[in-house]
Amino acid sequence: MDSRAQLQPITEDDIAHFLVNTPGFFERYAGLLASVQLGSPHSGRAISLQERQVELLRHKIHDLELRLAAMLRLGRDNVVIADKLLGLLQVLLRSRSERDLPGLLLSELKRRFQLPQVALRLWGLAPEFADLALVVAPRSSCGAAALDRLYCGPQAGQGPVAWLEQPESAQSVALLPLRACAEAPLFGLLVLASDDPQRFLPSMETDFLRHLGELAGAALSRLLPDNSAP
Repeated sequence: MDSRAQLQPITEDDIAHFLVNTPGFFERYAGLLASVQLGSPHSGRAISLQERQVELLRHKIHDLELRLAAMLRLGRDNVVIADKLLGLLQVLLRSRSERDLPGLLLSELKRRFQLPQVALRLWGLAPEFADLALVVAPRSSCGAAALDRLYCGPQAGQGPVAWLEQPESAQSVALLPLRACAEAPLFGLLVLASDDPQRFLPSMETDFLRHLGELAGAALSRLLPDNSAP
């Protein structure tokens, strides 16, 4: 049998392997690069290898410019959110009436963050605040107390959603547990709701919401009995 019939054909992988492992090839055959013609994915015409490399670099630069623009936009958005949080904190600190704090928090959240619906429930407060309309008995807070972690996502029939004025219109919600400090027991729950299903998504960064819950919990802890405040 002819030994040549047993030879395997050279594949593209063989050629690629040879070129990768023979760095001096194009130095010895420099004119070969200039003669190589490739099809352009944009114009459809044949272009040189150098032109194709320039196209690839332009595409990479364009992608980097888009990523940079997105990062700058995110940075500006974060600055705006930080300013709103600071403004909210200043308003709460200036309030001299503890009884006004819950209503002030809700109104400021609606105004500053353009939230169509917000709700708040508290329990275990000091006796002098037990008559506040948003206070619930400890046994009524069991459903809310089970939500001891921040939730951000679609409205899925969570019990606290019923506290909203129009729960049926809430498409996405954020449920923020309230504590006097990180180690303290839960004493309330803040509900933020939107008719936009994309406003609160499970995939979104929740640092802002976590900070908002911590800020609200610290401010409202002035309503707790002296022996439970931090």
